[in-house]
Amino acid sequence: MDSIFTTIYCSRTFLSLIDKSQTPKEKTKVTARSSSHVSLTVTLENSPFRIDQTTLVELVKEKKIERLKKYDGVDSVASALGTDTEVGISGSAEDIARRHEAFGSNTYKKPPTKSFFHFVVEAFKDLTIMILLGCAALSLGFGIKEHGPKEGWYDGGSIFVAVFLVIAVSAMSNYRQNRQFDKLSKVSNNIQIGVVRGGRRQQISIFNIVVGDIVCLKIGDQVPADGLFLDGHSLQVDESSMTGESDHVEVNLNQNPFLLSGTKVADGFARMLVTSVGMNTTWGQMMSHISRDTNEQTPLQVRLNKLTSSIGKVGLAVALLVLVVLLVRYFTGNTTDENGNREFNRGKTKADDIINAVVGIVAAAVTIVVVAVPEGLPLAVTLTLAYSLKRMMADQAMVRKLSACETMGSATTICTDKTGTLTLNRMKVTKFWLGQESMEEGASSISPFVVDLIDQGVALNTTGSVCRASSGTEIEFSGSPTEQAILSWAVLELNMDMEKTKRSYAILHIEAFKSQKKRSGILIGKNDDDTVHVHWKGAAEMILAMCSSYYDASGNVKDLNNERVKFEQIIQGMAASSLRCIAFAHKQIPEEEHENLKKQKKLQEDSLTLLGLVGIKDPCRPGVKKAVEDCQYAGVNIKMITGDNVFTARAIATECGILRPGEDMASDVGVEGEEFRNYTPKQRMEKVEKIRVMARSSPFDKLLMVQCLKQKGHVVAVTGDGTNDAPALKEADIGLSMGNQGTEVAKESSDIVILDDNFASVATVLRWGRCVYNNIQKFIQFQLTVNVAALCINFIAAVSAGEVPLTAVQLLWVNLIMDTLGALALATERPTRELMEKPPVGRTEPLIKNIMWRNLLAQALYQIAVLLTLQFGGESIFGVTEKVNDTLIFNTFVLSQVFNEFNARKLEKRNVFEGIHKNKLFMGIIAVTIILQVVMVEFLKRFADTERLNWGQWGVCIAIAALSWPIGWAVKCIPVPEKPILCYLKWRK
Repeated sequence: MDSIFTTIYCSRTFLSLIDKSQTPKEKTKVTARSSSHVSLTVTLENSPFRIDQTTLVELVKEKKIERLKKYDGVDSVASALGTDTEVGISGSAEDIARRHEAFGSNTYKKPPTKSFFHFVVEAFKDLTIMILLGCAALSLGFGIKEHGPKEGWYDGGSIFVAVFLVIAVSAMSNYRQNRQFDKLSKVSNNIQIGVVRGGRRQQISIFNIVVGDIVCLKIGDQVPADGLFLDGHSLQVDESSMTGESDHVEVNLNQNPFLLSGTKVADGFARMLVTSVGMNTTWGQMMSHISRDTNEQTPLQVRLNKLTSSIGKVGLAVALLVLVVLLVRYFTGNTTDENGNREFNRGKTKADDIINAVVGIVAAAVTIVVVAVPEGLPLAVTLTLAYSLKRMMADQAMVRKLSACETMGSATTICTDKTGTLTLNRMKVTKFWLGQESMEEGASSISPFVVDLIDQGVALNTTGSVCRASSGTEIEFSGSPTEQAILSWAVLELNMDMEKTKRSYAILHIEAFKSQKKRSGILIGKNDDDTVHVHWKGAAEMILAMCSSYYDASGNVKDLNNERVKFEQIIQGMAASSLRCIAFAHKQIPEEEHENLKKQKKLQEDSLTLLGLVGIKDPCRPGVKKAVEDCQYAGVNIKMITGDNVFTARAIATECGILRPGEDMASDVGVEGEEFRNYTPKQRMEKVEKIRVMARSSPFDKLLMVQCLKQKGHVVAVTGDGTNDAPALKEADIGLSMGNQGTEVAKESSDIVILDDNFASVATVLRWGRCVYNNIQKFIQFQLTVNVAALCINFIAAVSAGEVPLTAVQLLWVNLIMDTLGALALATERPTRELMEKPPVGRTEPLIKNIMWRNLLAQALYQIAVLLTLQFGGESIFGVTEKVNDTLIFNTFVLSQVFNEFNARKLEKRNVFEGIHKNKLFMGIIAVTIILQVVMVEFLKRFADTERLNWGQWGVCIAIAALSWPIGWAVKCIPVPEKPILCYLKWRK
C-alpha cells in the first residue's frame, strides 16, 4: 500500500518539476504517452490530477467502451485521479479540499426558494382582499374629500391597515411552512453511502462524496454519482429514471462499465470509481432544468376546500341579500344620519355623499363575505401539518408525502416486518451445530478440513467485509447485521483469515441473495489445484432441502436422508428459542459439470453436503410490546410478516404481544407465505383478517396481503426495508420504510421514513396522524361557530334595522383572531392518550360529526341571542349611547370567541382545561388576543370605531362571554345519534 502511494506522490513531484522548468507559454498542457496511442490529459497549472473534468464527464456520458480503452481502462483513470483501487483515496482534509476545488462537490443547484414577498403577492391575489382594497381606496378618497386629510382618512385607512394585517399574517405562515418543507427535503435527500477511504470501509453522506472515491454498491442502493465499474458480480442497474427504459441494464468491466448518478441497483453488488459529482453528472445537468414545486394537496385539504367553498357560497348569498336590503333602504330614504336626518333625499343629496354611502354599504357586504369564507381552514391544516412534521421528525419519523400524515390517523391495520422493526437488529451467533452436535468449544474440536470449508463459505459468499486499520486496533465488520454476525463469529471463534482465503480462491460466479429464495451462492476456483467448488448459505430449511449428506466434526461425510428429521428438529428447537437459523452447504464440482453450469449461468442446487448450522439471536426491542398493545387498544390490528420460519416467527410474535402465550400457529392466526399464496381468492378474503403472523413470506405475499386487506375496506400501513418491498409500500395506503436498514428504492416508494427502524415510532406516527385529524375538527367547530353567529347577527340586523352592528374593520379583526391565532392555538395541541382510546376514523366518516354540530349550534345560538338582545335593547338595558352599545356588541362577540376557544379544545370531554398547562402556546395566544382586544377598544377608538368602556361594562362583557363554559359543559351531556345528521356534508376522500 505504501509503495503505491509513494509511486503516486513521486510521479506528482516529477510532474511539478517539469511544470517549474517551463515558460508560461509552454505551461498549458503536457501529455505523457502511454503504451496506447491516446493518453490522459495532464493539466498541471491548475490541478494536481492527471485528467480534467471535461474528459471525465464525456467518458461516462458517451458510454463508449472504445474511448475508455484509449485511456488504458478504469485502473488508469483511477491512477490519474490519485486513487488506489484497493485502498481508495486517503480521505484527509487536504485531499478532500483538493478534489472539491478541482471537480466540485456532490450537490445540485436548486431553484431559488420562494421569498416572503412571493407569498405577499399570492395573498393579494385573493378576490375578497382585492374587493376590500378597492372599497378601502374609495372610502379613503371620499373621506378625505368630505372631511379633509386630518379626519377623513380614518374609515378607509382602518380597512387598509386591517387588510394589510391579514395579508401579512397569511403570507408569514405560508412562508414559514415553505421553509419547513425545504428543511425536510434536505434531510430526506441526505443518503448515507458506503465508501472505501484509507483502506477502511465507512459510511458518509452522499453530499460528501468526491471524485476519486470508491463507492460500494449493493441491491437497492442509489448510484450517488457518475462513475466506472471497478469490480463486482451480477450487477444489474435500473436506469428508468434516466432513460425511461424499464429493462435492467447489466454493468460489467468489459462491455458496459458506466454507472450514472440517480439510477438504482436492481441486482448484484459492485465497487465503483466516482468520476463526476454534483452538477457535472448527467443527473445534475438534467435536474438543473427541473424546478420541483411542492404544491401537494392532502385529501383532508381537498375536503376542507370543498367545505370552505360551500360555506363561502352561503356567505356570498347572505352578503348579496344584505347589499340589496341596505341599498334599497338607503335609496328609499329609510336610513338616517347621526342627527336623525334622512341620508338620501332625491335631488338634494350630493353625488359624493351618495357614492360614499354606497361604498360603505359595499364594504359592509364584502366584509360579511370575508367573515363567512373560512380562509382559516386550509391555513389550520397547513399549520397542523407543519407543526406535526416538525414534532414527528423529533419522534424519529420523517414524512415524505404530506397526505400520509393524516391518512395514518385512519389506519386500521399495520403490517410490520420483524427484523430491525420489532427486534433490535443487533445479531449475534449464539449456537453452532456441526452434524448433530452442538459445538460449544469453537474451532479446537473441529476437523481443520471442515473449518477451512466453513471459512470459504463465510469469507467468499458475503457482501460484508472485515477490516483492521492497524495491529492492536479492534476489528471492524461491515455489511448487513446478519453478515456482520456471521463474519464476527468466523473471525473470533473459528480464527478465519478473510484476506488469506480471498487470495487463495478466484470467484467464478455469484448468485446474490434474493428474498424470494432466501439464499445466496458462489462458485469459486482454487488457485493451487484448479478445483471448482460451490458454496450456498441461507435459511436453514431451504439449504437443508438442497443437501443429501453432511459433515460431522471429524470431517466424515454421512448420509443425510435417514437423519433429516433430526436436523429439522434441531432447526425447530433453535427457532423456538427466537433464533434465526442459517445453514452452510458445499460441493466440489467435477470439471464437465462446471462447463455445463457455466453455459447455463447457474449454480448447482442439489446433492450438496451440509457444513453446519448457526443460530443468530436478535433480541426484541425494548418498548415494542407496549407499542403493540397501544395500537391494539386503539383498534388497530398488527400483523407480523417475516421471512423467518414458523417457529422463530411464533416465538418473536408471542414475545412482542402479537400472539398470546400458548396460541397455536396451526389455527388461522398464523400462516406460511406459500400456503397463503396457494389459497383461492375466496379463502384468502375469508382468512386475511384473522391472520396475525405470516412466516417464510416473500415480498409478493406481502403485496397480496395488502391488496386483500384493502379490498376488505381496511386502511393499511406497511413497513418495508428491501427493494422487493417497493410494490407493497406503493400499494399500501401508508408506506413506512426504514431509515437505517432500508434501501433507497424502499425509501423512495414509501410515504414516511422511520428513522430509527423502531416499531414504537410507527405507533407514534399513528398517534400523530389521529392528532392532526382531531385538531382540524376542533378548529372547524370553533370557526363555524364564529361564521354562523357573525352571519346571522349581521343579516338579521341589516334586514330589520338597516344597519350592520359589526363594521368592516371589526369583522376583519374577528377574522384575523379566528383564522390565524385560533388556528395556531388549536392546531398545535399535542397527541393525548384519549386519542388512542377510540377506534380508527373510517375512510368515509364525515368531517363534521354530530357532536360537533351539537356543540357549535349551541354556542352559536347563545351568541346570536345575546348579541341581538344587545343590538335591539342594549341602549335601554344599560343606559348607554348607540356608539357604546355597538362597542359592547363587538367586545362581547370577540370575548365569546376567546372563551369558546377553550370549549373547542375537547370535542367530547366536559373538562376542557385538562392538560392546558402543557400547551404554553395556547395560553400565550389567548393572552395576546385579550391584550390586543383591550388595545382595540381602549386605545384605537378612531381605527376600530369604538368607544372606551368602564370597568362595569368590561365586567358585563366578560360575564356574558364566560357563560359559554357552563353552556358547553351542559350541552355535552346531551346524547347524539351515531349516524350523520347532514349526510350531504359527507365528502369522501
